[in-house]
Amino acid sequence: MSEPKSLQEAIIYFSNPDNCIDYLANHRWPDGKVVCPTCGSDKVKFRAHRRTWTCSTHHPKREFSVKVGTVMEDSAIPLDKWLAATWMITNCKNGISSYEIASALKITQKSAWFMLHRIRLGLQDEFFGSKLGANGGEVEVDETFIGGKARNMHLSKRQRRITGTGGKDKTAVMGILERGGKIRTAIVPNRRRSSLQTEVHKHVEAGAALYSDALLSYEGLATDYAHQVVDHASQYVDGRVHTNGLENFWSLLKRGISGTYVSVEPFHLFRYLDEQSFRFNNRKLDAPSRFSLAISQIVGKRLTFAELTGKVGATPN
Repeated sequence: MSEPKSLQEAIIYFSNPDNCIDYLANHRWPDGKVVCPTCGSDKVKFRAHRRTWTCSTHHPKREFSVKVGTVMEDSAIPLDKWLAATWMITNCKNGISSYEIASALKITQKSAWFMLHRIRLGLQDEFFGSKLGANGGEVEVDETFIGGKARNMHLSKRQRRITGTGGKDKTAVMGILERGGKIRTAIVPNRRRSSLQTEVHKHVEAGAALYSDALLSYEGLATDYAHQVVDHASQYVDGRVHTNGLENFWSLLKRGISGTYVSVEPFHLFRYLDEQSFRFNNRKLDAPSRFSLAISQIVGKRLTFAELTGKVGATPN
Protein backbone atom coordinates (compact mmCIF):
# COMPACT_ATOMS: atom_id res chain seq x y z
CA MET A 1 0.00 0.00 0.00
CA SER A 2 1.33 3.47 -0.89
CA GLU A 3 1.69 6.19 1.74
CA PRO A 4 -1.68 7.34 3.16
CA LYS A 5 -3.65 10.22 1.67
CA SER A 6 -6.46 10.38 4.25
CA LEU A 7 -7.03 9.64 7.92
CA GLN A 8 -8.73 6.33 7.09
CA GLU A 9 -5.79 5.25 4.94
CA ALA A 10 -3.35 6.43 7.62
CA ILE A 11 -5.00 4.27 10.28
CA ILE A 12 -4.85 1.22 8.01
CA TYR A 13 -1.29 1.91 6.83
CA PHE A 14 0.16 2.55 10.29
CA SER A 15 -1.56 -0.47 11.83
CA ASN A 16 1.51 -2.33 10.53
CA PRO A 17 4.38 -1.48 12.93
CA ASP A 18 6.95 -1.99 10.16
CA ASN A 19 5.23 0.71 8.09
CA CYS A 20 5.44 3.06 11.08
CA ILE A 21 9.16 2.47 11.49
CA ASP A 22 9.86 2.79 7.77
CA TYR A 23 7.87 6.03 7.50
CA LEU A 24 9.59 7.63 10.49
CA ALA A 25 13.04 6.39 9.49
CA ASN A 26 12.64 7.75 5.94
CA HIS A 27 11.74 11.18 7.32
CA ARG A 28 14.40 11.15 10.01
CA TRP A 29 17.20 9.84 7.79
CA PRO A 30 16.14 10.82 4.25
CA ASP A 31 19.48 9.76 2.76
CA GLY A 32 18.84 6.22 3.99
CA LYS A 33 21.80 6.23 6.37
CA VAL A 34 20.64 5.53 9.94
CA VAL A 35 22.75 7.31 12.56
CA CYS A 36 23.15 6.49 16.23
CA PRO A 37 21.52 9.34 18.21
CA THR A 38 24.05 8.95 21.03
CA CYS A 39 27.44 8.95 19.25
CA GLY A 40 26.55 9.89 15.67
CA SER A 41 28.03 6.75 14.12
CA ASP A 42 26.40 5.34 10.99
CA LYS A 43 27.73 1.86 11.68
CA VAL A 44 24.51 0.42 13.02
CA LYS A 45 22.67 -2.85 12.55
CA PHE A 46 18.89 -3.25 12.42
CA ARG A 47 17.47 -6.04 14.57
CA ALA A 48 14.19 -6.98 12.93
CA HIS A 49 12.90 -9.13 15.80
CA ARG A 50 13.18 -6.17 18.20
CA ARG A 51 12.58 -3.42 15.61
CA THR A 52 15.58 -1.52 16.95
CA TRP A 53 19.11 -0.66 15.82
CA THR A 54 22.36 -1.44 17.63
CA CYS A 55 25.40 0.78 17.27
CA SER A 56 28.71 -1.02 16.57
CA THR A 57 30.47 1.34 18.98
CA HIS A 58 30.29 0.19 22.59
CA HIS A 59 28.72 2.88 24.76
CA PRO A 60 25.63 3.32 26.98
CA LYS A 61 22.34 3.25 25.11
CA ARG A 62 23.90 1.74 22.00
CA GLU A 63 20.56 0.05 21.21
CA PHE A 64 17.97 2.56 20.05
CA SER A 65 14.55 2.72 18.43
CA VAL A 66 13.22 5.22 15.92
CA LYS A 67 11.61 7.10 18.85
CA VAL A 68 14.91 7.99 20.51
CA GLY A 69 15.84 11.63 20.00
CA THR A 70 12.30 12.66 19.08
CA VAL A 71 9.25 13.99 20.92
CA MET A 72 8.14 10.34 21.25
CA GLU A 73 11.15 9.25 23.29
CA ASP A 74 10.44 7.13 26.39
CA SER A 75 6.77 6.79 25.43
CA ALA A 76 5.09 3.41 25.87
CA ILE A 77 2.31 4.42 23.48
CA PRO A 78 2.65 2.51 20.17
CA LEU A 79 3.73 4.32 17.03
CA ASP A 80 0.41 3.75 15.25
CA LYS A 81 -1.36 5.83 17.91
CA TRP A 82 1.30 8.52 17.85
CA LEU A 83 1.01 8.87 14.08
CA ALA A 84 -2.78 8.86 14.10
CA ALA A 85 -2.78 11.64 16.72
CA THR A 86 -0.25 13.63 14.71
CA TRP A 87 -2.39 13.31 11.57
CA MET A 88 -5.45 14.60 13.42
CA ILE A 89 -3.84 17.57 15.15
CA THR A 90 -2.09 18.75 11.99
CA ASN A 91 -5.18 18.47 9.81
CA CYS A 92 -8.17 19.29 12.04
CA LYS A 93 -8.76 22.98 11.35
CA ASN A 94 -9.99 23.76 14.87
CA GLY A 95 -7.68 21.33 16.65
CA ILE A 96 -8.64 18.21 18.56
CA SER A 97 -8.99 17.83 22.30
CA SER A 98 -7.23 15.32 24.52
CA TYR A 99 -10.61 13.81 25.40
CA GLU A 100 -11.31 13.09 21.73
CA ILE A 101 -7.84 11.61 21.24
CA ALA A 102 -8.25 9.48 24.36
CA SER A 103 -11.59 8.13 23.15
CA ALA A 104 -10.45 7.54 19.58
CA LEU A 105 -7.15 5.84 20.44
CA LYS A 106 -8.17 4.04 23.64
CA ILE A 107 -5.63 5.71 25.90
CA THR A 108 -6.10 7.76 29.06
CA GLN A 109 -6.93 11.46 28.84
CA LYS A 110 -3.77 12.26 30.78
CA SER A 111 -1.65 10.37 28.23
CA ALA A 112 -3.46 12.04 25.34
CA TRP A 113 -2.89 15.47 26.88
CA PHE A 114 0.83 14.79 27.30
CA MET A 115 1.04 13.36 23.78
CA LEU A 116 -0.62 16.39 22.18
CA HIS A 117 1.68 18.83 23.94
CA ARG A 118 4.72 16.90 22.72
CA ILE A 119 3.38 16.97 19.18
CA ARG A 120 2.84 20.75 19.54
CA LEU A 121 6.52 21.06 20.40
CA GLY A 122 7.29 19.33 17.10
CA LEU A 123 5.05 21.78 15.26
CA GLN A 124 6.98 24.74 16.65
CA ASP A 125 8.55 26.81 13.87
CA GLU A 126 12.24 27.66 13.94
CA PHE A 127 13.03 31.05 12.45
CA PHE A 128 16.86 30.76 12.29
CA GLY A 129 17.23 34.54 12.46
CA SER A 130 15.18 35.29 9.33
CA LYS A 131 12.86 38.29 9.36
CA LEU A 132 9.51 38.98 7.73
CA GLY A 133 9.21 41.52 4.94
CA ALA A 134 12.84 41.03 3.91
CA ASN A 135 12.05 40.92 0.17
CA GLY A 136 9.67 43.84 -0.10
CA GLY A 137 6.76 41.99 1.52
CA GLU A 138 3.89 43.65 3.32
CA VAL A 139 3.61 42.92 7.04
CA GLU A 140 0.60 43.21 9.36
CA VAL A 141 0.89 43.56 13.14
CA ASP A 142 -1.93 43.25 15.64
CA GLU A 143 -2.62 42.05 19.15
CA THR A 144 -5.47 40.38 20.97
CA PHE A 145 -6.41 39.07 24.40
CA ILE A 146 -7.00 35.41 25.18
CA GLY A 147 -9.05 34.48 28.22
CA GLY A 148 -12.40 33.33 29.52
CA LYS A 149 -15.60 35.24 28.90
CA ALA A 150 -17.49 36.24 32.03
CA ARG A 151 -20.86 35.22 30.60
CA ASN A 152 -19.61 31.64 30.18
CA MET A 153 -18.40 31.28 33.77
CA HIS A 154 -20.15 30.15 36.89
CA LEU A 155 -20.58 33.08 39.26
CA SER A 156 -18.06 31.69 41.77
CA LYS A 157 -15.37 31.37 39.07
CA ARG A 158 -16.26 34.73 37.57
CA GLN A 159 -15.61 36.52 40.87
CA ARG A 160 -12.27 34.72 41.28
CA ARG A 161 -10.95 35.04 37.72
CA ILE A 162 -12.43 38.30 36.43
CA THR A 163 -11.23 41.22 38.52
CA GLY A 164 -11.43 44.00 35.95
CA THR A 165 -12.62 44.99 32.49
CA GLY A 166 -11.07 44.84 29.02
CA GLY A 167 -7.83 42.85 29.00
CA LYS A 168 -7.65 42.51 32.77
CA ASP A 169 -7.03 38.89 33.80
CA LYS A 170 -6.44 37.88 30.18
CA THR A 171 -3.25 37.09 28.28
CA ALA A 172 -1.99 39.51 25.63
CA VAL A 173 -0.86 37.88 22.37
CA MET A 174 0.84 39.63 19.47
CA GLY A 175 0.77 38.46 15.86
CA ILE A 176 3.02 39.45 12.96
CA LEU A 177 1.95 38.28 9.50
CA GLU A 178 3.71 38.64 6.17
CA ARG A 179 1.02 38.70 3.49
CA GLY A 180 1.31 35.57 1.38
CA GLY A 181 3.83 34.22 3.87
CA LYS A 182 4.03 33.11 7.48
CA ILE A 183 2.68 34.31 10.78
CA ARG A 184 4.63 34.57 14.02
CA THR A 185 3.02 34.89 17.41
CA ALA A 186 4.31 35.84 20.83
CA ILE A 187 2.87 36.21 24.30
CA VAL A 188 3.57 39.74 25.51
CA PRO A 189 3.29 41.12 29.06
CA ASN A 190 1.11 44.04 27.96
CA ARG A 191 0.24 46.31 25.02
CA ARG A 192 2.68 49.04 25.90
CA ARG A 193 5.04 50.51 23.32
CA SER A 194 8.17 48.81 24.66
CA SER A 195 6.59 45.33 24.54
CA LEU A 196 5.03 45.56 21.08
CA GLN A 197 7.79 47.45 19.32
CA THR A 198 10.43 45.05 20.67
CA GLU A 199 8.63 42.19 18.91
CA VAL A 200 8.28 44.20 15.70
CA HIS A 201 12.00 44.99 15.57
CA LYS A 202 12.83 41.37 16.40
CA HIS A 203 10.77 39.85 13.59
CA VAL A 204 10.34 42.47 10.83
CA GLU A 205 13.05 43.63 8.42
CA ALA A 206 13.80 47.35 8.59
CA GLY A 207 12.23 49.25 5.69
CA ALA A 208 9.36 46.81 5.19
CA ALA A 209 5.80 48.00 4.57
CA LEU A 210 4.13 47.71 7.97
CA TYR A 211 0.39 47.97 8.66
CA SER A 212 -1.28 48.26 12.06
CA ASP A 213 -4.36 49.67 13.72
CA ALA A 214 -4.34 53.05 15.46
CA LEU A 215 -3.09 51.80 18.83
CA LEU A 216 -0.75 54.49 20.21
CA SER A 217 1.86 51.87 21.12
CA TYR A 218 2.79 51.60 17.43
CA GLU A 219 3.69 55.29 17.15
CA GLY A 220 7.33 55.85 16.21
CA LEU A 221 7.70 52.80 13.96
CA ALA A 222 7.71 55.05 10.88
CA THR A 223 11.38 55.83 11.53
CA ASP A 224 12.36 52.23 10.69
CA TYR A 225 9.44 51.02 8.54
CA ALA A 226 7.01 52.23 5.90
CA HIS A 227 4.35 52.27 8.61
CA GLN A 228 0.72 53.02 7.80
CA VAL A 229 -2.27 52.93 10.13
CA VAL A 230 -5.94 52.10 9.70
CA ASP A 231 -8.27 53.52 12.36
CA HIS A 232 -10.87 50.87 13.18
CA ALA A 233 -13.10 53.54 14.70
CA SER A 234 -13.91 54.73 11.18
CA GLN A 235 -12.94 51.90 8.78
CA TYR A 236 -11.29 48.51 8.59
CA VAL A 237 -9.77 48.75 5.10
CA ASP A 238 -8.04 51.67 3.41
CA GLY A 239 -6.67 50.30 0.15
CA ARG A 240 -3.70 48.08 1.04
CA VAL A 241 -3.78 49.29 4.64
CA HIS A 242 -5.58 46.76 6.86
CA THR A 243 -4.97 43.94 9.33
CA ASN A 244 -7.62 41.55 8.00
CA GLY A 245 -5.13 38.70 7.57
CA LEU A 246 -4.39 38.73 11.28
CA GLU A 247 -8.06 39.15 12.16
CA ASN A 248 -8.66 35.92 10.23
CA PHE A 249 -5.96 34.16 12.24
CA TRP A 250 -7.35 35.43 15.56
CA SER A 251 -10.78 34.12 14.52
CA LEU A 252 -9.38 30.64 13.81
CA LEU A 253 -7.35 30.64 17.04
CA LYS A 254 -10.23 31.67 19.27
CA ARG A 255 -12.62 29.26 17.56
CA GLY A 256 -10.25 26.43 18.42
CA ILE A 257 -9.64 27.56 21.99
CA SER A 258 -13.29 28.30 22.79
CA GLY A 259 -14.90 25.50 20.78
CA THR A 260 -12.41 22.64 21.01
CA TYR A 261 -10.18 23.21 24.03
CA VAL A 262 -12.75 25.23 26.02
CA SER A 263 -10.18 26.41 28.59
CA VAL A 264 -6.44 26.99 28.13
CA GLU A 265 -4.13 27.85 31.00
CA PRO A 266 -1.87 30.87 30.29
CA PHE A 267 1.16 28.73 31.17
CA HIS A 268 0.47 26.51 28.13
CA LEU A 269 -0.97 29.10 25.76
CA PHE A 270 2.20 29.40 23.67
CA ARG A 271 1.89 25.71 22.74
CA TYR A 272 -1.59 26.26 21.31
CA LEU A 273 -0.27 29.25 19.41
CA ASP A 274 2.42 27.00 17.88
CA GLU A 275 -0.26 24.49 16.85
CA GLN A 276 -2.52 27.03 15.15
CA SER A 277 0.44 28.83 13.55
CA PHE A 278 1.66 25.56 12.01
CA ARG A 279 -1.70 24.84 10.40
CA PHE A 280 -2.09 28.45 9.24
CA ASN A 281 1.41 28.69 7.80
CA ASN A 282 0.97 25.42 5.91
CA ARG A 283 -2.66 25.90 4.91
CA LYS A 284 -1.82 25.59 1.20
CA LEU A 285 -0.45 22.07 1.66
CA ASP A 286 -2.70 19.03 1.39
CA ALA A 287 -3.21 16.76 4.41
CA PRO A 288 -0.47 14.19 3.61
CA SER A 289 2.11 16.92 2.95
CA ARG A 290 1.25 18.79 6.16
CA PHE A 291 1.52 15.51 8.11
CA SER A 292 4.84 14.70 6.44
CA LEU A 293 6.21 18.13 7.34
CA ALA A 294 5.14 17.71 10.97
CA ILE A 295 6.88 14.33 11.19
CA SER A 296 10.08 15.82 9.77
CA GLN A 297 10.12 18.37 12.64
CA ILE A 298 9.87 15.99 15.62
CA VAL A 299 13.58 15.13 15.76
CA GLY A 300 15.84 16.77 18.33
CA LYS A 301 12.98 17.97 20.51
CA ARG A 302 12.13 16.65 23.95
CA LEU A 303 9.48 17.51 26.51
CA THR A 304 9.17 15.62 29.77
CA PHE A 305 6.07 15.51 31.93
CA ALA A 306 7.93 17.36 34.71
CA GLU A 307 8.77 20.17 32.29
CA LEU A 308 5.23 20.26 30.93
CA THR A 309 3.71 20.57 34.39
CA GLY A 310 6.20 23.25 35.49
CA LYS A 311 8.08 21.10 38.01
CA VAL A 312 11.44 21.71 36.30
CA GLY A 313 13.12 24.08 33.90
CA ALA A 314 11.05 24.47 30.72
CA THR A 315 9.88 28.00 29.93
CA PRO A 316 7.84 29.40 27.04
CA ASN A 317 9.86 30.35 23.96
